[in-house]
Amino acid sequence: MLQKYEVLNEMHKGYLVAVIRGKNKEDAVEISKQVFKGGIRSLEVTFSTPGAEDAIAELSRLGEPQMIVGAGTVLDEETARIAIMKGARYVVSPHFDGSIATMCNRYSIPYLPGCGSVTEIMQALTFGVDVCKLFPGSLLGPSFIKDVKGPIPHVQLMPSGGVSLDNIDKWVNNGAFAVGIGSALTKGVTADDYSSVQKVASQFMDKLASINATQ
Repeated sequence: MLQKYEVLNEMHKGYLVAVIRGKNKEDAVEISKQVFKGGIRSLEVTFSTPGAEDAIAELSRLGEPQMIVGAGTVLDEETARIAIMKGARYVVSPHFDGSIATMCNRYSIPYLPGCGSVTEIMQALTFGVDVCKLFPGSLLGPSFIKDVKGPIPHVQLMPSGGVSLDNIDKWVNNGAFAVGIGSALTKGVTADDYSSVQKVASQFMDKLASINATQ
């Protein structure tokens, strides 16, 4: 299987994608490690984090075969290339950008652009995007996926923003490819104590398992 589709397949199987927004590189790395301990394998380190590229590089060097390190909040092709050179295995942006899609295609890296309309989704598909990020997920809602899949059944969509323990079942049942989880993971962090991150990640994993068990 091509590298690109190996990554997407693993992201789909793991289903949960942790969106990591740290105060600095060290913060992002520690949050990522705790998320991984809690069972979430896909880690999206955002470029809104100072030193994000170094956090991506450090996590990539850990050599954890099940850890899928990606880059988020990528706003241009230059940042995409930096992320890829530092070891990012997928790239996510809050918008669609054809130049980012081209850069990622060049390196066989999955690009998940943020799309908020059918027009944007179709534009992304035209540029070879395999999975679109629904952003903001809190505004669009779970039913948006089902509505879009009516006329475009082959499209794959991953919500980011607005995903919680209380509504993850709705995203799953409406056909989401995966779900991005952000601030919910870090709301319990205090000072230098990151233990709550692992606990919340585990809760999401348990919730997902219970949903899958009833499918």
